[in-house]
Amino acid sequence: MNVYKKPYIIAEIGCNHKGDIEIAKELIKVAKIFCNVDAVKFQKRNNKELLTEEQYNQPHPNPVNSYGDTYGAHREYLEFDKNQHQDLKSYCEDIGITYSTSVWDLTSAKEIASLNPDFIKIPSACNNNIAMLEWLCKNYHGELHISTGMTTKGEIEALVSFFKKHKRNKDLILYNCTSGYPVPFEDVCLLDINLLLNKYKDDVKSIGFSGHHLGIAVDVAAYTLGANIIERHYTIDRTWKGTDHAASLEPMGLRKLSRDVNAVYKALQFKSQDILPIEQVQRDKLKNQKV
Repeated sequence: MNVYKKPYIIAEIGCNHKGDIEIAKELIKVAKIFCNVDAVKFQKRNNKELLTEEQYNQPHPNPVNSYGDTYGAHREYLEFDKNQHQDLKSYCEDIGITYSTSVWDLTSAKEIASLNPDFIKIPSACNNNIAMLEWLCKNYHGELHISTGMTTKGEIEALVSFFKKHKRNKDLILYNCTSGYPVPFEDVCLLDINLLLNKYKDDVKSIGFSGHHLGIAVDVAAYTLGANIIERHYTIDRTWKGTDHAASLEPMGLRKLSRDVNAVYKALQFKSQDILPIEQVQRDKLKNQKV
């Protein structure tokens, strides 16, 4: 019997749709039909709430990737409203894949919670937004997935304690994560998965891994270490304009990731008997041959 949890693969579309609802739907369809993943995830921001006036009106730090004259205009261009997110969720339901979204502020959390997705993600940048977390704990009843990039061990401990206080820790999934785009292999720090498992496996529902590295070998290792939920940024074309495309997988990469992680899941078990039926045929044929 396999002692590992079944892998759950999330394609993080984020803002890689370039503000185009039809591209978003194409990404969903390809993720389902070609990549064989379990869920897709978008992002939701209320930019006036999230950014200061100065941040909103300043130029994009990397103008070649900007979709507007200011950072605020760039973010607004890439933003879908609640009705568009409802449309995307309905499309996901129609083709049989799970819809979710990362929420970056309280207004976005309320809007997405009203759509009642199976889970809502809180990105590393927002895992200290207590007002948002408290509202979600009290008003949203699905799973809450939280990344731990750029977060101290003390802050993770406080986060888990917060969810235990609200009796929501069994709906909490903690993700090992390093915040960077892309992250060099030596900064992925996969063994932190062991730390999260050793400390919190009995307190939370599951441990996940959110990767911003290149390739797919690391994800197989993350799953083998015990992170059964794997999230990767995903795009149709890594050369498209935008900050996340270069650290994303294209469809073939995501398809291979899903294939490989699921293959490892099947392989990670003990022999059910000393000589398996597949071996018995070879034993009868090859073992103790006359020389």
